[in-house]
Amino acid sequence: MIVLHYTAMQTAEAALQRLCDAQAEVSAHYLICERGRVWRLVDEAARAWHAGAGQWGDVTDVNSRSIGIELANPGTHPFPEPQMRALEELMQAIMQRWSITPERVIAHSDMAPTRKSDPGPRFDWRRLARQGLSVWPQAGAPADDFLGAARQFGYALPPEGDEATLLGAFRQRFRPWASGALDDTDRALIADLAARFPVDRAPHDA
Repeated sequence: MIVLHYTAMQTAEAALQRLCDAQAEVSAHYLICERGRVWRLVDEAARAWHAGAGQWGDVTDVNSRSIGIELANPGTHPFPEPQMRALEELMQAIMQRWSITPERVIAHSDMAPTRKSDPGPRFDWRRLARQGLSVWPQAGAPADDFLGAARQFGYALPPEGDEATLLGAFRQRFRPWASGALDDTDRALIADLAARFPVDRAPHDA
């Protein structure tokens, strides 16, 4: 998988220093600054400490199954064009090298919805999807079981079926402008994602 993050720090240089500090016990394979400069920090074949506790599908050790990309952003700013272009070029190369399909590109908040919010509502997932670097849902028939469809797509169900937490993570990526209670648009979009991109799909069906 590829997991996308924001650094939640004021500068790329501060993030770089932290990611290279062994005492911080956090690392990522790549860091991209606002101007589009890319730092390669961990070999792609090695395990980096970027994801932490969480799950996507049946994968509970996401660090061992993913490449982590940090985007320098405090979490409140738009992602600049040079940074997005650099990210897209990097992702294209990684996905080709490792045969990663678009549905295996996720947000940190997707795999850890109870504790993470990055890369946040300002990140343009639809832009990535238009280039085949991620997925985007289409409206169709609403799912009767939102949590069940979300699980089929890849989300791990929060403790005690906390629908609000999972809905927040889903909307942050696919409907960042939406608010209020779960509605039929949410149900329709997650139904489409679950039908077209089930997380347990065999590789030869991709």
